[in-house]
Amino acid sequence: MTQVVTLDTLDLSRYVKRGDRIVIGQASGEPSTLVEALVRQGAGIGELSLFTASSFSSAFQPESAASFALTSMGAIGTLRAMAKANAVQVVPCHVAQIGPLIGQGRIGCDVAMIQVSSADENGNHSCGVTSDYVRAAVERARVVIAEVNEQVPFTYGETIAADEIDVSVQVSRPPVDVPPARIGETDEAIARHSADYIGDGTVIQTGVGAVPDAILRLLTDRRDLGVHSGMLGDGLLDLVEAGVVTNARKEIDQGVSITGALIGTKRLYDWAHRNAAIRMAATGYTHDAAVLARLSRLVSINSAVELDLTGQANAEMAGLAYLGGTGGLVDFVRAGVRSPGGRSIIALPATAKGGTVSRIVPRLGGLVTTARTETDVIVTEFGAADLRGRSLAERATQMVALAHPDFREELEREAHAIARRGY
Repeated sequence: MTQVVTLDTLDLSRYVKRGDRIVIGQASGEPSTLVEALVRQGAGIGELSLFTASSFSSAFQPESAASFALTSMGAIGTLRAMAKANAVQVVPCHVAQIGPLIGQGRIGCDVAMIQVSSADENGNHSCGVTSDYVRAAVERARVVIAEVNEQVPFTYGETIAADEIDVSVQVSRPPVDVPPARIGETDEAIARHSADYIGDGTVIQTGVGAVPDAILRLLTDRRDLGVHSGMLGDGLLDLVEAGVVTNARKEIDQGVSITGALIGTKRLYDWAHRNAAIRMAATGYTHDAAVLARLSRLVSINSAVELDLTGQANAEMAGLAYLGGTGGLVDFVRAGVRSPGGRSIIALPATAKGGTVSRIVPRLGGLVTTARTETDVIVTEFGAADLRGRSLAERATQMVALAHPDFREELEREAHAIARRGY
């Protein structure tokens, strides 16, 4: 039977044991109240470890390391500061692998801390703004502690029954808010080149941020767009309200936008509340190769830290600094390339650090997240390069054209060397 407690009476030591491994919901699905309690009480319990895929709250700070050891699939959102302070251990994996890894016990889950909506008339809670790996954690955990938040929308898709929850903490607070990024001239230029690949009936996968939002702004004259994505932000709503997103031409889930996480503001969360036009799903559906193979005209839009002249993409590290993660990049790059009529776009500004560093490089300084055999269309503010079926020499020439002019001379020398060698 579920034990209902208030925040004032929450004593985690009654449910969490020394050495327990804790999995929490990510992004806007982070149970902020529970994490804050864990920061306060965790050191007194001792030797706790915590896993989350990403965080956009202020709960995780380097000093949190005194309360628990943190692991993640990368350094996404506010976890970047944790990585900079050497306060997070990275588990390299695709986001779609997290659920299975929890289920297999490879990512330990003695305790699941989740955020859910208030219950419906049948006593079921929705996963609210994040499904992802929540159910996998609930099914594996010895103890399920749920932050039941009356301000979380009830969304259709995966639900958690009341009898699956051991401890219910009743709260009322806005879910983690992630405002839209400011769109600049570079973002708009990237968007113009990217939008050329998105026609009527396209099924879109995208992330959140300035470039995705800038691209979506340019699609108001399209018809019958569909959505199947690991995450969605506020940028989607303008297209929905304009009648552009209908999901009418999708081979599966017609009339419904599919996602695993809503990462945005109250506007997005209010729209999703009891809205049958959107369904929250686990990564075993949003990122599954067999599911994605049933979608034609799928265009995936992702980014990277840097790319080399042959098309290899690094989405994780800049030098020794961990800045991102594998996420769903590889899954959706492959899906876009394989989809009939589909494409895969990796879009990024040509430079970083105020124009002092080129993001098109002769050789990657970090890891290879996506192999050059997988990449398709690369876009910067200087244009688009279609790499499929191109030789390494042809790729190098195209990639040089995407770089900022200040860095092209050095890159051209490397491109000539590739042309001479043939590889």
